Amino acid sequence: MKALVVYDSAFGNTEQVAQAIGGALGPEEEVTIVQVANVKPEQVAGVTLLIVGSPTQKFSATGAITRFLKSIPQNGLAGVKVAAFDTRFPEDQIAEVRILAFFVKIFGYAAEPIATRLTKKGGTLAAPPEAFYVSDTKGPLLEGELERAAAWARQIGTAD
Repeated sequence: MKALVVYDSAFGNTEQVAQAIGGALGPEEEVTIVQVANVKPEQVAGVTLLIVGSPTQKFSATGAITRFLKSIPQNGLAGVKVAAFDTRFPEDQIAEVRILAFFVKIFGYAAEPIATRLTKKGGTLAAPPEAFYVSDTKGPLLEGELERAAAWARQIGTAD
């Protein structure tokens, strides 16, 4: 398997999750972990697994992730397993702020639209979009999130 993990990160939390995911795919895997600003088209060519992650900002993925996804040619992910993740506040924390909960209900988070774009480019979803939680805007990640990210990646890596 040739895997590529592409991420964007504002405060380092999404990068930590991407590193945990890439590391969990196993030493026998050929895994590249790259920040979206540094991804090259040839890195996407020939992958069998593409995982894309972003912090949720303004109820969406970052502009850099959105541009990356748009740059993938139509059917450019045919035959590729894909997965998406984001970092965000826990639901109970969002529920405490009524206006925030209202907007989240309308606009959502980053992972779901990333997964939709990946499948529209021809990819096959290997796992439902996943969220990893931060305690505040700048983090840190909640305890256990890196272990949860690694477990999620192992499930994807073994899924057929």
